[in-house]
Amino acid sequence: MLRVVVLVSGSGTLLQSLIDATQDPSYAVEIVAVGADRASAYGLVRAQEAGIATFAHPFRKGGDRAAWDRELTELVAAHDPDVVVSAGFMKLVGEAFLDRFSGKMVNTHPALLPSFPGMHGVRDALEYGVKVTGATLFVVDAGVDSGRIIDQRSVHVRDDDTEESLHERIKAEEREMLVEHLRRRATGEWFGA
Repeated sequence: MLRVVVLVSGSGTLLQSLIDATQDPSYAVEIVAVGADRASAYGLVRAQEAGIATFAHPFRKGGDRAAWDRELTELVAAHDPDVVVSAGFMKLVGEAFLDRFSGKMVNTHPALLPSFPGMHGVRDALEYGVKVTGATLFVVDAGVDSGRIIDQRSVHVRDDDTEESLHERIKAEEREMLVEHLRRRATGEWFGA
């Protein structure tokens, strides 16, 4: 069984796709904990309703970022995960976290990296005028959306797309891609580091 800790900041729709997938006994993934940087993150409610352990670890403005990162590292490590999933987690992890979970943290991004990294991938792709964008699953490293790419899914841009309509189609691909990657990792079909 692949042990997964999921980190969230908001509503937890990516998390919900994983929770739903774990209802199938053949899906050999166990979400052992869900953590958030905001105590009000609805993702924590989703986890609690599914009987999953939760924790909140807010970063206070002006606080010690390195200390916050070390504390987050210990909170996650206490659950002994094989993989850490950033599912809409809006904080960058630091050196302590990356040292402890090197190659074990994955994230999705709503663009075809390395194009359009950062917080506004969908908006930036639309403004640039691309006809195809999509979603990327990658290994988290010290950069911003710069880690090794695991998988990508393309999404065609429609002439009448808004940022919201395009993002909804991209999110559907992100959810499917993440669920499938963890399945492959759990069954030994994925050999990446």
